[in-house]
Amino acid sequence: MELKKTFLVLSASCVLVALLMLGLVFMICNSISSNFPSGGIEILADGSIVKMETPTETQQNILSILGIIQIVSCIVLPMGGLALSGILYYHIKLKQPISTLRNGISRIRNHDLDFSMPVHSDDELGQLCTAFDTMREELLKSNQELWRQAEERKRLNAAFSHDLRNPITVLKGTIKLLRQGTADEQAIDRLESYTLRIEQYAEAMSSIQRLEQMPVRINEYSYSLLHSELEETAKILAGALEPSVSAPDKGTIQLDHGLVLTVAENLIGNAARFAKSKIEIHLERKGNFLHLSVTDDGSGYPVELIQSGPKPFGKMKEDSAHFGMGLYSSQILCLKHGGTLTLENSKSYGATATASFQINQKP
Repeated sequence: MELKKTFLVLSASCVLVALLMLGLVFMICNSISSNFPSGGIEILADGSIVKMETPTETQQNILSILGIIQIVSCIVLPMGGLALSGILYYHIKLKQPISTLRNGISRIRNHDLDFSMPVHSDDELGQLCTAFDTMREELLKSNQELWRQAEERKRLNAAFSHDLRNPITVLKGTIKLLRQGTADEQAIDRLESYTLRIEQYAEAMSSIQRLEQMPVRINEYSYSLLHSELEETAKILAGALEPSVSAPDKGTIQLDHGLVLTVAENLIGNAARFAKSKIEIHLERKGNFLHLSVTDDGSGYPVELIQSGPKPFGKMKEDSAHFGMGLYSSQILCLKHGGTLTLENSKSYGATATASFQINQKP
């Protein structure tokens, strides 16, 4: 029952009970006073006058007290009924929700978000508790996302620092040879190569920061458009192989078009580097998620990569052009779109990378 309706029902009920009790008090007082003589005179039918019995002093005191009780009851009982309705209203409708909200506020103030708000009713305060719990869940998600980003930043900085040690050591040695005048043309080439490598490291770090700050813009697109763009991307990045693309023929979907294509380019480009002869690209919707799978017939992912997931600068071999950032950046973009990136190997058909994106689809 709504708060206003509950208040009106309780008030009316308590006042009605108070009026019934007031009527009962009057009945009892009248019943008691009827047993006492009232005094005065009585004129009979023949015109004679008979003096009636006068109440004693004690009886007069009792009658006065009964009159006072009646007057006081007319004031106290209705006001008591209203006061009782307020007390009942507080205990029935307000006490539990207020206690729940206070407890929730106290726990949030102590940075404890791992709880749920019980909902005691469907009235306005119950809806307020539900909204408060929704706010708590969103705050918890935001804190978890901030924590994840901080941990990822720590991992990224640690990987960046670790991978810079070798180039810096080589550069120091080359500079030492230059100062001694014993450096040859190969040392100069090595100096140029490692300087370029450090520049690429710095650019990779900058690109990761830009990905984390990239906003998600949701718009409506057709499956046919996504299918054609995936085919075009596969021809450009894996034209020498045998790419095949499958996607729904009809319907529209709401997502960040540029973000999904960026992930697709990373996954297709990564598969093209390790595939032997063909690549399969599959796009489908499962529930509230769009799944993009890229499968190649190469040697598969390393066990460490599948178990621990993509890491920054986690290249599988020494290659100055690649730092293992494609899968890592794809994972960041999937998380920004409410999805995940899954890597797995097939016993008979190489490796499969599956990117999922949370979507909003019109019926």
